[in-house]
Amino acid sequence: MPELPEVETTRRGIMPHVVGARVTEVIVRRHDLRLPVSKSISSIEGRRVTDVRRRSKYLLLGIDDHSTLLLHLGMSGSLRVADPSQPWKTHDHLGISLANGKQLRFHDPRRFGLVLHLTGDPAAHPLLAKLGPEPLKPEFSAAHLQAACAKRSAAIKLVIMDSKVVVGVGNIYASEALFRAAILPRTAARRLTKPRLAKLVAAIREVLTDSIAQGGTTLRDFLHSDSEPGYFKQRLFVYDRKGEPCRVCGTSIRQAVLGQRSTYWCPKCQK
Repeated sequence: MPELPEVETTRRGIMPHVVGARVTEVIVRRHDLRLPVSKSISSIEGRRVTDVRRRSKYLLLGIDDHSTLLLHLGMSGSLRVADPSQPWKTHDHLGISLANGKQLRFHDPRRFGLVLHLTGDPAAHPLLAKLGPEPLKPEFSAAHLQAACAKRSAAIKLVIMDSKVVVGVGNIYASEALFRAAILPRTAARRLTKPRLAKLVAAIREVLTDSIAQGGTTLRDFLHSDSEPGYFKQRLFVYDRKGEPCRVCGTSIRQAVLGQRSTYWCPKCQK
């Protein structure tokens, strides 16, 4: 599933090709995504794309009539820049043709993604209105996390994966950040001191920043219409390494199901 670093990589990859470009045609091949593609999307024809932003795992394409395209890649979606003359793939559901001779195509085999045309303030939309702070912004701090954890007996891993607490910390990044912060995933959130939470905030920022930096090496993939974006290969410390030796201490990595998601940790490095 595309997570925050993949979505940020997508944003950076498409931005140079779409910002400032005029939309000449919107082609909708399938409307039935997770939510139906907005019928009003054709109104952006003749308008220019003003910016490409990210909020959590959503992409927001600003249009010069003050409307916004809100996109989510779902479980298996991707965006790529293509030549309009190239054949459409089976699961290419939408294309935005640009006056610069390029076409932005939305590909989604499982159709869990969405493409919505918003005319109001996108921050007020129900999908965005209740989201917590961005993990790389100052608003996500030890004080913020401490307040969110103060009365919660839930496992800390579940708390940091709650998008109302902080956005974009998916299963892989939660496991990896907890390893870097030396915190057991099952630890009750309210038991963690502010210094330990400060360490966790720093670890979340580090693992996401590192992953985004690695994603930068694949930006060229967004110009290759014959392949999916490669994103990045990570050197994971615990995730999906059950039974393998810890890269730090050599202890066997353990795995359990927590909140219906696989969770990995080192029993020696994490307390």
